[in-house]
Amino acid sequence: MDAEQGLPFPQRYWAIAVVALGITLAVLDSAIANVALPTIARTLDAAPADSIWVVNAYTLTITIALLPLASLGDRIGYRRVYMAGLAVFTVASFACALSNSLVTLTLARVIQGFGAAGIMSVNTALVRMIYPPDQLGRGVSINATVVAISSVVGPTVASGVLSIAPWPWLFAINVPIGIVALALGMRALPPTPGHRRPYDYVSALMNALVFGLAITAVDGLGHGEHRPYVIAEFVAAGVIGYFFVRRQLTQSAPLLPVDLMRIPVFALSIATSFCSFTAQMLTFVSLPFLLQDGFGMTQVQTGFLMTPWPLVIVFVAPLAGVLADRYSAGMLGGIGLAILTAGLLLLATTGMHPTPFDIAWRMAVCGLGFGLFQSPNNRQMLSSAPRNRSGGASGMLGTARLSGQTLGAALVALIFGVAPQHGAIITLYVAAGFAAAAAVVSLMRLAGRRSAEAA
Repeated sequence: MDAEQGLPFPQRYWAIAVVALGITLAVLDSAIANVALPTIARTLDAAPADSIWVVNAYTLTITIALLPLASLGDRIGYRRVYMAGLAVFTVASFACALSNSLVTLTLARVIQGFGAAGIMSVNTALVRMIYPPDQLGRGVSINATVVAISSVVGPTVASGVLSIAPWPWLFAINVPIGIVALALGMRALPPTPGHRRPYDYVSALMNALVFGLAITAVDGLGHGEHRPYVIAEFVAAGVIGYFFVRRQLTQSAPLLPVDLMRIPVFALSIATSFCSFTAQMLTFVSLPFLLQDGFGMTQVQTGFLMTPWPLVIVFVAPLAGVLADRYSAGMLGGIGLAILTAGLLLLATTGMHPTPFDIAWRMAVCGLGFGLFQSPNNRQMLSSAPRNRSGGASGMLGTARLSGQTLGAALVALIFGVAPQHGAIITLYVAAGFAAAAAVVSLMRLAGRRSAEAA
């Protein structure tokens, strides 16, 4: 097989199916536990505040482990990291299902988070190995579609499972799916040799401290933690981060890909992704409050009315992936994010008595914009990095998404605390602001492209 030309048929289809299955499991489990928290707390006789760690332990572990595992993928091969992550995730899911206390469940979620990080850190790097360069947009569009849909439908899936089974089944259903994905992956995923340089464990530890402290501080800011503690966490993250970056500048293949951030189009793509996912999370956390508390809609209606966004992405993302192989990501992203901005402003100005159709078509507009932006942006981010740094690019893609979602969730809590009566509407305007900023940053890539062509 010519590594530059991707996998032959039908191996290509089986390989992308394995990647899609793994990323579905990893992203879905970030969302489903939220719905089950009250039930888990009652069953395990735990305080509601303590049960939050079932969610936080998983999310925090993924965020601090993404870049170290992406770097490991560059060194030992993306297939090995992905398959190991999938195996750890599957075993940890079984442990979650068997947990009989909050402590054991939280520990199992930490292990599950490391498995999910192994999957998410190199999944787009594997896509680059599966597809030839002229069809990379199509492969990335599948990945982007799976991530977008899994992020949004998690609560719906959780509600469906909990309506017919106890909460351990939320984790038990991962086991057979994980086993199938492992069996397929052994046959279909391409071998990806790494460069075998020594692994930088000090940088991995510094990365964990920087991201762990920063995320804890942002989350504490949104949830009313004592300000001195929040300030101390930000300061500690900043000090460690300074020495962390200085250390990375001396590395030929740094764990934190500062070498890739020197590539203007890569840095702009990362910023675009961060702002857009902040906008998405702001919307999806605040919108249920607006629909139920503001407009008097039921939980079932709320679930249906939030569906048009991911549903439209299913159809738009593959088309955007094909377009991304022909047209500039800066232009496609700018257009898509401008549409997303318009959709969010339309949601914020629906009035006091909207019909379900009024909400549904506005959500569809948002989905159209988000779907048009995401695949081209991810393709640009991945293809702008050298092939042997695909792991670092993949890790930064996931880090940008998770960091944006973390900031978005924290900002919702902060806005609702300051303006509880109009918090949902204010949040939608803030989301529109982030989407507009992402559109501007995306369009900046056009200027960079023209400069490069002139040179």
